[in-house]
Amino acid sequence: MKARDLAKELKNYLLHEEEGFFIAKKPLKKKKAVTVKTEPAAKKTAVKKVMDKATPKVKTVVKDKAAALAELAEQITKCTRCELGKTRIKAVPGEGNINTKLMFIGEGPGFDEDRQGRPFVGRAGQLLDKIIAAMGFKREEVFIANMVKCHPMKEPNNPEKHGNDRAPNQEEIALCRRYIEQQIALISPDFIVALGSVAGRSLIKDVPTFSAIRGKIYDLDLTYATPSKPIKILATFHPAALLRNPAWKKDAWADLKILLTAMGREPNTKNDVKQG
Repeated sequence: MKARDLAKELKNYLLHEEEGFFIAKKPLKKKKAVTVKTEPAAKKTAVKKVMDKATPKVKTVVKDKAAALAELAEQITKCTRCELGKTRIKAVPGEGNINTKLMFIGEGPGFDEDRQGRPFVGRAGQLLDKIIAAMGFKREEVFIANMVKCHPMKEPNNPEKHGNDRAPNQEEIALCRRYIEQQIALISPDFIVALGSVAGRSLIKDVPTFSAIRGKIYDLDLTYATPSKPIKILATFHPAALLRNPAWKKDAWADLKILLTAMGREPNTKNDVKQG
């Protein structure tokens, strides 16, 4: 059969025999137009991507650590992702040496912190300063932050009331978690001290009780970010708990001596954390 005759037969086949195959049985629905919102390229930073709800776990590699942390702090001061952001006076991002080897993390700001925008500046903060000094550091040599960045209150409508503090709940911690994890990843310390049950059980995974993890060193495993190097974490009592129960100070110091040994620093046996 000649090529011309073959082409003619193929044409007739497509026009008649298989016509139904190429025609949709039902009219196709028109897809709605999707409007894609764009924003300036300057705002599309690694920090912003990590803060997005849909962001998977990513390794944090930042050329300008100070700028990234400053941008993150600005996001924190404007955040209203949970109810705490709507009742705070000031957000408390955290402060200290961004190149430190040692980071302290508590549960959340209290009355004094809410007014100053700084972590651990009340009575518990004064005791933490003494703990840091007993470990052989100065406050400005470490970085101090909290799991949540705004003041959790028993009575949010009465912010001027003293003794109005409470521990953050799981929802508040979950909504704020990306902030502290990104701070950890950016600072990338060698060691973290989790102060109290809330911080300890939030950062050390799969643990039954606070007493089960206290005074032990774990490998830190974050949920949303991956630091540039492995980080060790130890949990001990929150300074506020030590103020309420001074007898626990001996146990807290024993925990911290374990950390100092792991850091390669010789614990000073003469140091004793006393209530101020």
